[in-house]
Amino acid sequence: SRDLSRMVKLYEFAIGTSKCRRINKLLASFPYLLRHRIRPSLMQLRRIDDPSVVRDPENSLLLYPDVSIRDTDPDVAALAYDEEETGSSRRKSRELCWVDKRTLPWKLLPGKALELCARAQNRPLWVCDRMAKELAVVDDISPKFTNRERMTLIGYVDKLSRSIGACERIHQTVVPLNYARHALRSLTVWLWTLPFALVKDLGLLTGPVVAIVSWILYGVYEIGTRIEDPFQGTLRLSIYCDAIRRDVLADAIVRDTAFELEDDGKPLGGEDDDDGGIFEVESESEEYEGDEMPSDKKKKKQTKKGGIAWTF
Repeated sequence: SRDLSRMVKLYEFAIGTSKCRRINKLLASFPYLLRHRIRPSLMQLRRIDDPSVVRDPENSLLLYPDVSIRDTDPDVAALAYDEEETGSSRRKSRELCWVDKRTLPWKLLPGKALELCARAQNRPLWVCDRMAKELAVVDDISPKFTNRERMTLIGYVDKLSRSIGACERIHQTVVPLNYARHALRSLTVWLWTLPFALVKDLGLLTGPVVAIVSWILYGVYEIGTRIEDPFQGTLRLSIYCDAIRRDVLADAIVRDTAFELEDDGKPLGGEDDDDGGIFEVESESEEYEGDEMPSDKKKKKQTKKGGIAWTF
């Protein structure tokens, strides 16, 4: 996400400021939507027919739950097999729910993308498709922005799309139930017979030793079942999502200063400059004036401490 945000900023002169903002908002919403797909319990969904919650029609967004299917679900397997054999689809109707559009990640989705994304069954994939389309229609500005740069940008979107499949494989591919049960039963039988092998040598210490060994081995077994699907509580996904959103959007003004280079032949201040040429931007919004205007033609007004105005 951060790499794509950097590349979009580097080619903002060709992409356009408004389109860059849309792409960054979509990019910031992507980790939240992916987290909701892997862990749908984290999404604050409320049923449309729930009388205990008062719905605000103006600030509510209607949508269906986005759930990543697991290969251990027998109902889903039966439906898939039936479709292969008969060619008919008898999917169960999903329950209509609603969320507050003023919460994350819904408030990040720009314009009409909010309603369109809510209708999608795989919302992180929809965000990747929209970002790819936004980048694919950017016009060439030879020689600085050509098809090579465009394909590089779309390549970063492809990496995000592949990450959806990687997370789904981790979430859906579980350890076979028979294997887990057999491992637990074997461990239990071994621990039950362990005292008979140790009592001759340890005597009264057999009980404490067996208790400690049982605690260690059962703990290892439980840890193995937890890390089987790290998305179910092992990883703090909310922290990752918040960090990406802040890097892409919240710290955008400060981060943009890294892309402003000084001209080699122009000093920032005079010879008697004592404050090291430190400038204060007169207005943060002036940097984004003009959507399609090339950056070399944009006027950046900066005021030097002391009241001397400079224009580059």
